[in-house]
Amino acid sequence: MAPIQLYSFPTPNGQKLGIALEELGIPYEPHVINIMKGDNKTPEFTAVNPNQKIPAIVDPDGPDGKPISIFESGAILLYLAEKTGKLLPKDPREKWEVVEWVFWQMAGLGPTFGQFGHFYKFAPQKIEYAIDRYTVESKRLLGVLDKQLEGHDYVVGNEYTIADIAIVTWVDVLTGFYQAGDHLSVSEFKNVVEWSKRVNARPAVQKGKTVCRP
Repeated sequence: MAPIQLYSFPTPNGQKLGIALEELGIPYEPHVINIMKGDNKTPEFTAVNPNQKIPAIVDPDGPDGKPISIFESGAILLYLAEKTGKLLPKDPREKWEVVEWVFWQMAGLGPTFGQFGHFYKFAPQKIEYAIDRYTVESKRLLGVLDKQLEGHDYVVGNEYTIADIAIVTWVDVLTGFYQAGDHLSVSEFKNVVEWSKRVNARPAVQKGKTVCRP
């Protein structure tokens, strides 16, 4: 199997693919796209992802045996899961539940936590309205996840899937890079906290988070 070419940077979205590739155990070659230096704006990377965002992959052995490039982390997770037959349940109902939670992360959790982090940590001027708005919504989403995890080891039942990979990096950035655990009362979401510990204990998760680090 020819190695998949991974173009990424260790943001929450970028870390997803490092984790997935490590979990799947398929050959890949990482390429650092340093977004702090504008690597994502180069013509070479734009040819892979016209939206100029990480991550992106090129699989030399695509569905028809020809190279295929894919961008958007959720789409890549689904592609890799279907390509390998792993990290996605065989049962159709459970499969679509996993897809639901991947889309939930892509459409809700990720954008909300990203906006929260921007206004809470990076904005040159503290805009209380924005911080309050995204604090409230971040807590609501943590509550949704906490409820989903009640009585389960993982997001969908007791099977570790791409839904866990998609969500965990964004949950971890709250207490890590953003240093907002106390502000968001993350410790109160006990199911989320225990699930994060469970997922982060996996060697592939630990290694995958460091992939494409400059």
